[in-house]
Amino acid sequence: MMVSEAYRTDTPGRKIVRIDQSTMKKLNIETGDFVKVKSQKSQVIAVVWPLHSEDEDTGIIRMDGYLRWSLGVSVGDYVEVEKAENVKPAEKIVFAPLEKTEPFTIDFYLSPSDIKEEFIRKPLTQGELVLVQGEIPLVVVQTKPVDNVYVTDRTIVELRKEPVKENEFPIHRTTRVTWEDIGDLEEAKERIREIAELPMRHPEVFKRLGIEPPKGILLYGPPGTGKTLLAKALANEIGAYFTTINGPEIMSKFYGESEERLREVFKEAQENAPSIIFIDEIDAIAPKREEVTGEVEKRVVAQLLTLMDGMQERGRVIVIGATNRPDDLDPALRRPGRFDREIEIRPPDKKARIEILKVHTRNVPLSKDVQLEKIAELTNGYTGADLAALVKEAAMASLREFMASGKVDLSKNEAIKPDILKNLEVSMKHFTEAMKSIRPSLIREIFVEVPEVHWEDIGGLENVKQELRESVEWPMKYPKVFSDMGIEPPKGILLFGPPGTGKTLLAKAVATESGANFITIRGPEVLSKWVGESEKAVRKIFERAREVAPTVVFFDEIDSIAPARGFKSDTSGVTDRIVNQLLTEMDGMIPLSNVVVIAATNRPDIIDPALLRPGRFDRLIYVPPPDIESRKQIFKIHLRRVPLANDVSIDKLASITDGYTGADIAAVVREAVMLKLREKLEVSPVEFRHFEMALKKVPPSLSKDVIMMYERISNQLKKIALQ
Repeated sequence: MMVSEAYRTDTPGRKIVRIDQSTMKKLNIETGDFVKVKSQKSQVIAVVWPLHSEDEDTGIIRMDGYLRWSLGVSVGDYVEVEKAENVKPAEKIVFAPLEKTEPFTIDFYLSPSDIKEEFIRKPLTQGELVLVQGEIPLVVVQTKPVDNVYVTDRTIVELRKEPVKENEFPIHRTTRVTWEDIGDLEEAKERIREIAELPMRHPEVFKRLGIEPPKGILLYGPPGTGKTLLAKALANEIGAYFTTINGPEIMSKFYGESEERLREVFKEAQENAPSIIFIDEIDAIAPKREEVTGEVEKRVVAQLLTLMDGMQERGRVIVIGATNRPDDLDPALRRPGRFDREIEIRPPDKKARIEILKVHTRNVPLSKDVQLEKIAELTNGYTGADLAALVKEAAMASLREFMASGKVDLSKNEAIKPDILKNLEVSMKHFTEAMKSIRPSLIREIFVEVPEVHWEDIGGLENVKQELRESVEWPMKYPKVFSDMGIEPPKGILLFGPPGTGKTLLAKAVATESGANFITIRGPEVLSKWVGESEKAVRKIFERAREVAPTVVFFDEIDSIAPARGFKSDTSGVTDRIVNQLLTEMDGMIPLSNVVVIAATNRPDIIDPALLRPGRFDRLIYVPPPDIESRKQIFKIHLRRVPLANDVSIDKLASITDGYTGADIAAVVREAVMLKLREKLEVSPVEFRHFEMALKKVPPSLSKDVIMMYERISNQLKKIALQ
């Protein structure tokens, strides 16, 4: 059977293999029985579980990295499986730690009862190495009887303090990371195996084809997406000699010493071939030579180029580089012969986020209300590192609640009883609480927390709300419907209308209701006195928006940065260049997938006409002043918590506030309440006379002439959009 990775939910070190139901019938075994798995190098006894339905009849056997290491096999190798006979119940089992295991770890984290509970009904053999809690190595130093045994309720488990020398049980692993610890990234893992594993295990294939195998892989992508983790997993899985270069470590102030250190690393790798050299943060030691001033950096880049593809052959040595700034690398490195393959590691989509959450929660006691699919939906833009931090924060929130509950007496310096500890679980509310403090790291510097505003918080404007639902909510919540219908959703929406009619409030409601990441840009903040910086700021905003899609980018007061070109409203011409950059980003060569741009303005007449055509701002939505029905709803919203006297009629208030915007009505309500409090500073009903007095102090913002002007502009813009 062909070896494959374990499922993300299967805790490593539990000695479980999964095979399909048809094979189990052939071998006459059932779930929970013992099987013997044999490779050319070794054999192990394991517990058999069935594969998931989607893997049925694929001929694979799923096992974790520990079992693969024990058998000396990798993903894609073949093993034999047969029913294990004569596995007896154990009377006694003695464990001991390895020499390098911290005594603190054994004393604090492990007890014989914990080990027994973890390995109940699991097969063990004297002399084998096991992983407890998925990471702490222990040696089975004695079993009674001596044959293959399994742990039962009656088994006596002992844990010796004296360690076993590690050279007797060598672990050929630089870290504990395996392929199962990486959620998703299947395509990247497959390509890395193809480049790194295949040439080392089967060089004859490449010799037959008459080609040189690839010699270098560049992993690039945003921070926290799993580039270094992939290299660590490869080091554990491949069985090759593995050495790491951490960029800044090799730099030295002495002439020639940095290059000497590089040469030593490559020489050591050649002597121990087949081997892998992993260079983390490679941009730190190989920047563009034309842009750096230091001679040391230039010499190090030249030395690295020579070592990777110079006169001297480097043999079976593969170089893997990782960076989140690929454009800062020297271009000479990014050609065949040096880094043959470039693999982009993108932020995870919903499916990948579910897989990552399964990895990080497999040892976490989750309550029944936790829905990982729901959490994955709510975490758009989160990287793998963000999700790991989210799980930790949720666990800490659960711990804080547990400690505050009074179930534990902290004054007593003694261990918490197991029956009390069983109540410690992480629930959905803890994840919700954790999301408030753990935000997507990719947009942390441009993220602005938006207050939760829902559609029901906005009075009236039903037509505008419906258009926004269709343009933003539907494409983000039901993307398959749009793709199946063969259309692309709108890229941009321009909200325009008189001041105070609720344009910004609508954008906030869109952000809340769509569940998308929300990046808000206040027009003037992108302007800079330095040439090129303003356009760079716009580029960066759209670049991040693509990375953490689905995203809503909201430009408030867009007229300040995108006025019509050619009028030279400023002497530097910076606004002309910003408009050009916006045009390119919204409808240029780089597709704007799953990103919606919403802009708000009360001066649509001065915006550059090129932005108002389909493909950029597809929808031009006029946000009109509220009519009498809308004013009723706005008054109801603002008076929800205000105690009113019997003489107050919302219908009458709506009828006498013609020309008032939503912002004006909010000001009228606030002023009426303040007038009441001036009379008597206590909670008491607000009377109609207070509203009449407030209306005298807060005049309407809009006149009939202003409203007619905006309606005329609205008609003109519709004509421009149709041209």
